[in-house]
Amino acid sequence: MRIVVVGTSGSGKSTMAKALSKALGAPHIELDAINWQAGWRDLAVHEQHEFLRRVAEAAAGEAWVVDGNYTKVRAALWPRATAFVWMDPERWVVMRQVLWRSFSRAITRRELWPGTGNREQFRKWLDPEHPIRWAWTHWPANRARYGETFAGGAFEGRPVYRVASRRDGRHLIAHLAQAEALPI
Repeated sequence: MRIVVVGTSGSGKSTMAKALSKALGAPHIELDAINWQAGWRDLAVHEQHEFLRRVAEAAAGEAWVVDGNYTKVRAALWPRATAFVWMDPERWVVMRQVLWRSFSRAITRRELWPGTGNREQFRKWLDPEHPIRWAWTHWPANRARYGETFAGGAFEGRPVYRVASRRDGRHLIAHLAQAEALPI
């Protein structure tokens, strides 16, 4: 299986992708970990070819679970995907999750991606690009865009699983793990 997990900031993409990766025994690819370099250098903006190269290299295998919304690498991932997971909780759930995540990261001061030195900082919360503000302002547009893209529960003949709650997520993980275990 090659699964792409998408959704707005704070929707639970990385959490779902990690859980699916573990259940399926497939590598987890976090696009943010590839994109964000030391000092918050954004490869997708400053070195787009290098970002694309690294993503293509990471996703060269026959099984993976990737999370992220980077349209700049969609052409390298989506044609190879066998399924899509759209994380689509209600706005208040997204905001609760992104606030908690940002708060806990700022308090613990843990490095977000090993080797980058990048850490959450309270003083950045008001920046327009911060995930808290991004989630609030982009949630409606992202919901509409993915709703249109994935209308009918399929994308170019491949299944799309809409996850609106944690319960939906647990059921999907169990379903896909069982499907992967069935003999061909």
